[in-house]
Amino acid sequence: MDKKSTYAVILETAYQMFAEYGFEKTSMAMIAKQLDISKPALYYHFPSKESIVDMLFEELCESIEFHKFFTRSEYTKENLEEKLIKDGLYMIMEQKTDPHYSRIMKQYQALGYRNPKYAERLVRILDQYAYGFDELLRLGNPPEAKAIQNTRILGQLLAMTVDSIDNFASYGLDYAYEEIWRSTVQAIVNGVRDGGSM
Repeated sequence: MDKKSTYAVILETAYQMFAEYGFEKTSMAMIAKQLDISKPALYYHFPSKESIVDMLFEELCESIEFHKFFTRSEYTKENLEEKLIKDGLYMIMEQKTDPHYSRIMKQYQALGYRNPKYAERLVRILDQYAYGFDELLRLGNPPEAKAIQNTRILGQLLAMTVDSIDNFASYGLDYAYEEIWRSTVQAIVNGVRDGGSM
């Protein structure tokens, strides 16, 4: 196994173990044992457990950035509603198919209370969604002052909807998330077309 693939396998294994046991209860020795490598071999790639936690956080944050699911260049005024629904549903399904995602994200949110660097990065991602949705919604409305103000608010509403779906799903609640997303997008896009409000 070359260095790059070993690095990736360590991160994948740590991701699963952190999700199952938590950051506090997972030790470098446990990770090494699970990988069937020596502790020195593990320390060769990562100098500490905290460095693994930080690298996983960076990779997770990159994987959930707005542009990973919603590509601005693919949107037009004509396909706005349909594409917002489709891309949002894809994002919801991606997160639902990863059994570890919600559990580990909760841990990073908890870390954010003790270490602001985690909280600040997560807040930036939420802002990215609000601004991204605002930009997409402007495709459906002329750039008048009132319309711009309304699309900003509606973009924030879509970002809050995405975050709420993620949070509710992480608790195992069997809600109709796909229909909630579809209905929310339809109401917002129709409101934008009717003058920038719901």
